[in-house]
Amino acid sequence: MPKFIILVLIACLGISCQEERAAVNFQQAYEGKITEGQSRLIHTEAKGFFNQTQLSIAIIKNGKPEFYGVKLEDDTLFSVENHDKVFEIGSISKVFTATLLADLNLEDKLNLNDPASKYLPWKLNNTAEFTLQQLSNHSSGLPRLPDNLILSEVDTANPYKDYGEEKLRIYLTEQLELKQEPGLKFDYSNLGVGLLGYILTKIDSSSYEEMLQSRITQPLQMKSSTIEREKVSNQLVKGLDVEGQVTPNWDLNVLQGAGAILSSTQDLTKFALAQFNPANQALALTQKKTFSINPHENSIGLGWIIENKKVGKWLMHSGGTGGYTSFITLNLEKKNAVIILSNVSAFSENAVNISNLGSRLMEIIED
Repeated sequence: MPKFIILVLIACLGISCQEERAAVNFQQAYEGKITEGQSRLIHTEAKGFFNQTQLSIAIIKNGKPEFYGVKLEDDTLFSVENHDKVFEIGSISKVFTATLLADLNLEDKLNLNDPASKYLPWKLNNTAEFTLQQLSNHSSGLPRLPDNLILSEVDTANPYKDYGEEKLRIYLTEQLELKQEPGLKFDYSNLGVGLLGYILTKIDSSSYEEMLQSRITQPLQMKSSTIEREKVSNQLVKGLDVEGQVTPNWDLNVLQGAGAILSSTQDLTKFALAQFNPANQALALTQKKTFSINPHENSIGLGWIIENKKVGKWLMHSGGTGGYTSFITLNLEKKNAVIILSNVSAFSENAVNISNLGSRLMEIIED
């Protein structure tokens, strides 16, 4: 997600004796489920966050999931059962949008190489011709955000809220200019995947929420995953801003396909486990390489970033909004995965701790 607000420095908390006891207590709470090394790693990465910060963690090893929860109160780290609590997952939503694209492709409702303009009611400015697949793998040439989403004029606490269909139409028909020719370069675009989600609703004649429920969450029994907050309000963990204060949830409006989903680690574990089943054709299609990010290391499927590691290939995606940061990575061959949801602002200087923690936990279980 783009940085709508200026990053502020967050003062790290010192490691007090009380915190050291908390690390031990955290391990005792999950005795037999977590190693001392994992416990201390979680403690190290989490200790600098604000009070009321929560991390909900799922670790899947050899197809078997375990859940861990962390909450900071009174500058002390506690274990907490929060695997069924709901967080904004931000750009991990892009993997779900890609899954919807794959599912509709398998039903012959579209072709991945169809031009996006085929399904839009408007003529694109400058006769731009990018495909549905290029929208999903960030090679469309579209900028990160539309030019008429002016950051200095929006509510930075909820920046997409007023960006509706009419503004999208004006941008596409009057202002659209590609950064480069489609298919030449990977260039991450929230606009691109948001536009893809919008197009899919037109192709399927249903809302994004209806597609999400009927094609993904209901079949996988993901009962707490939705873009409609009122459905999960009693489970929702409040997001925190860069100063540790409660901040509004984001409304993605017409660009909801880029990052509007709320979910829990319990639900995302079901999504991860389904990725290990090659019989699920839609998920398998999203995992296949469609574009090289760089020559030797990373590529992208549909939604999933594919990282080449010494231990094998990892599928991964991170996410972030004004009040939340998330991370997911999987090794399909070994059936390992790490999922982390948090109410750490993506604009916090310490937000990188979430992806660092996720990658290091994955390295431990892969070792």
